[in-house]
Amino acid sequence: MVAPAEQRIPFVFNSPHSGRVYPVDFLEASKLDERMIRRSEDTFVDDLFASVVPLGAPLMRAHFPRAWLDVNREPYELDPRMFEGELPPYANVRSLRVAGGLGTIARVVSENVEIYAEPIPVAQALHRIETVYKPYHETLRQLLTVTHQRFGFCVLIDCHSMPSSVRAAPGRARADIVLGDRYGTSCAPALTEAAYAILSDAGYAVARNKPYAGGFITEHYGRPAGGLHALQIEINRGLYLNERTLQLNAGFERLAADLARFTTALSSVPDATLYPQAEAAE
Repeated sequence: MVAPAEQRIPFVFNSPHSGRVYPVDFLEASKLDERMIRRSEDTFVDDLFASVVPLGAPLMRAHFPRAWLDVNREPYELDPRMFEGELPPYANVRSLRVAGGLGTIARVVSENVEIYAEPIPVAQALHRIETVYKPYHETLRQLLTVTHQRFGFCVLIDCHSMPSSVRAAPGRARADIVLGDRYGTSCAPALTEAAYAILSDAGYAVARNKPYAGGFITEHYGRPAGGLHALQIEINRGLYLNERTLQLNAGFERLAADLARFTTALSSVPDATLYPQAEAAE
């Protein structure tokens, strides 16, 4: 986590998929080369949002890669075909994310490319969950709780990137940015509408909920009736990254500056729309 000297706005930013530190034993167990295994990484998203810290908001960011452990999943979304040994009875083995190979311990990177050369021990998966997944979420929960207590409400912005090859909805242009609020259930409508207007006015093609409505983090932490709002933002990687070489392109600086202005503008959404409903009604 990168924390400001003083938190001045009721926002917490989170970048759960931008980790770029690949454990050696993981790379040795994978049948993919270094470039292919990074295909599901939200490369440099944490750097895109680095400006939120001097603006007065904490930034959570994963150092470990999504292909090794995905904290934007339930703690035990696990595919039994991947493992050597029996999964615990409480594991969710039937979710759509598991079926797609993208559970808590991923089976594939993008385009259904298998990661592992052979099954891995169940104990290894559970160790990742106990020692990394759970502490990550405990830290995020504490940040949200402290922010909520201090300001009376809290806004979580969950930061991601998407491949430039993602198809647009029929009849629509390919989006630069997709906002996900779980179809209006994870944050106040005023927050999503403000984010949409700010980014559109900055010249970006913005979509809502399609094809990304928000993952586990948005769904799990977004409780707008209680004054906790969660909004996912997906950024087209082609805006700032050469997706083949994973090197920043000329668009990075402009996008980072626009996102700094976005944070400043979004933090001015009227507080009355973001407080817990019961408190706002008094």
